[in-house]
Amino acid sequence: PVVKKVIDWDEFTGRLASPESVDIRARVSGYLEEVHFKEGTEVKAGDLLVTIDPRPYEAAVQRAQADVASARSRAELAKTEAENAGPLLKSQAISSEENVRRLKAAAEANSALKAAEALLKAAELDLEFTRIRSPITGRISDARVTKGNLVTGGTKDATLLTTVVSLDPIYCFIECDERSVLKYRTMHKEGTRKSALFSLIPAQMELANQTGFPHQGSIDFVDNVLNPTTGSIRARAVFENKDRLMAPGFFARVRIPGSGEYDGMLILDQAIGDDQGRSFVWVVGADNKAIYRPIVIGPLMERMRVVREGLKADD
Repeated sequence: PVVKKVIDWDEFTGRLASPESVDIRARVSGYLEEVHFKEGTEVKAGDLLVTIDPRPYEAAVQRAQADVASARSRAELAKTEAENAGPLLKSQAISSEENVRRLKAAAEANSALKAAEALLKAAELDLEFTRIRSPITGRISDARVTKGNLVTGGTKDATLLTTVVSLDPIYCFIECDERSVLKYRTMHKEGTRKSALFSLIPAQMELANQTGFPHQGSIDFVDNVLNPTTGSIRARAVFENKDRLMAPGFFARVRIPGSGEYDGMLILDQAIGDDQGRSFVWVVGADNKAIYRPIVIGPLMERMRVVREGLKADD
């Protein structure tokens, strides 16, 4: 047997998911003037994706600017009249009622100016929304609406234009069974293994066509509720995806440490036989005769199998 420091690994299945996924929808209505992206390529945050005909919104901005100028002129006039009311009241050239009227008129004109400025900002926002930009960096899907079609904006039933998903890093969501969760929390309490609730736990992943768990990452999230229907709790592993070859939805196998580090005894897995569900090996005795030895086995590590009980280091 080979004695060395080992860690038991627990395996789970999961699906890859994007950390950020955005449905690109129209905020304002109008005819789609231009699609600026190439379908299926990567875009950066802030890249121009789609342009909606801006002319009606440009006109609305100009009208709102004229309303602001008119309201500002009335507010300045009312302010001047209100400032002149004080000396006139002292000289009894106007009544106190007229003084109050002028002060109220100045306040009303100032409020009207603020309302006009707010309408101008809303019109400018609508004009800005005619140029739709990507909110995140990632890979874009196909254009769901082509040039010349009418799109509907707003917060309800807005037209879906395309989607963008981020790819690096990439998530893998797994479901951990209740028995494993209790084991990990007990080990954390005993100080033999850290818990993903409080720190990052190393994780390794392989895709459906891979072996040896080549992707290195970590568990960075564990849900706060165990699902009573499935008896499992959701956890999330995060991995680098610099070559962008992994995509959301891929099936994956993930393994995480199932124990703390300990001195393990390993032998070649081919040396282990099965006797009605019980594992055994043949051991060379003192007189060079083969002796039947039942053993208790642990996990497989590459081609080596951990032996829990039944062997000594010098067998």
